[in-house]
Amino acid sequence: MIDSIFVAQTGLRGYEQGLRTISHNTANLNTPGFRSSTTVFADMLAPHGTAAAGGSTASTAGLGLRTVGTRLQLSAGELQSTGNSLDLAVDGQGFFVVRDAAGQLRYTRDGQFRFDDSGSLVNGSGEKVMAFDASGVLGEVSLATLRASPAQATANVTFAGNLLSTSTGASVSAIEVIDSAGSTHTLSLALAPQTGSPGSWTATLSEGGNTVGTATLSFTDGLPSGTTRLAYAYSPAGASAMALTLDFSSGVSSNNTGTSSTVAVSGQDGHGAGTLVGESFDSAGVLQLVYSNGQTVKGRQLAVATFDSVDDIEALGNNEYGARPGSHWRLGVAGGGGFGSVQSGAVEMSNVDLSQEFSNLVIMQRGYQACSQIVSTAGEMIGSLFGMMGA
Repeated sequence: MIDSIFVAQTGLRGYEQGLRTISHNTANLNTPGFRSSTTVFADMLAPHGTAAAGGSTASTAGLGLRTVGTRLQLSAGELQSTGNSLDLAVDGQGFFVVRDAAGQLRYTRDGQFRFDDSGSLVNGSGEKVMAFDASGVLGEVSLATLRASPAQATANVTFAGNLLSTSTGASVSAIEVIDSAGSTHTLSLALAPQTGSPGSWTATLSEGGNTVGTATLSFTDGLPSGTTRLAYAYSPAGASAMALTLDFSSGVSSNNTGTSSTVAVSGQDGHGAGTLVGESFDSAGVLQLVYSNGQTVKGRQLAVATFDSVDDIEALGNNEYGARPGSHWRLGVAGGGGFGSVQSGAVEMSNVDLSQEFSNLVIMQRGYQACSQIVSTAGEMIGSLFGMMGA
């Protein structure tokens, strides 16, 4: 009977551990990226068989219940929209990769990221989020050299429209170009027909009445011919000299159509300096930076990882997981190699199934009550035995 008490106590300890697991799961119901776990039970047997009563057949004495650890449930959680462009979720297979202060790689489904004061992308614990550069080298994501977009001098100005072939001259004003320092300059272009050369026009570029340069623009059968990209050497005040090309190669004609010329600027490739105004990630995990000058720049691509077996993963706390000794994790990028895509502005919630946890809670409670009853019954039997001996 005393053995029965010891056996029942193993059940009490086991169900207590099972209750602890349920409590841990339930407490993390709203923890982003959390993976629930279940307690794994196994029976305990005596190391040697004992002779069965009245015969030679061996029977094995049971010693009760033991726990052999917990098993992670790796099913995906629900994605919840947050509106924060730096909140990320993996929609499919894969874990984000972070590096702790000791330089060890950790893996997480919790994508609540931010840029710290130094410009590094970090998680809630301040660990660096890992990504690949253009050469495929793994490293941190940093804005240290990307907070500003430098000015780009205008190199090409494109034109479109019709230059009236019977006109005695035409002009295009308010041609805005940007120098290497980011300053804007306004130029004008005068087009005059060349005497004795039908279809040829002298193109004079000037700024404030000062001639920058001249070139010849020719048309054959109404379409540009010969040199259609006119080159000028422009030296803006207060900035470095720059080569400027006026491009008439597409969208420009010279016909006797209409009453006036419609040639006008259709675009130019320069821009002023800008500051960083927005950061986000696309579905492939590529950093997208937006600047106040309208420019966009692509940065590093987030690394994602997966494992070959559930036995390769161990929970480390802080919504992070590590690789067990001797296990193998594979690194890749979102959308390729079987990895899921990255969803910006959302986080993955825990995969805790509350109804299942409550069902497990009832089972643990009943098991604990049953083992408690065994202890009570065995105690009463021992008490009765002592009473008989006293009689």
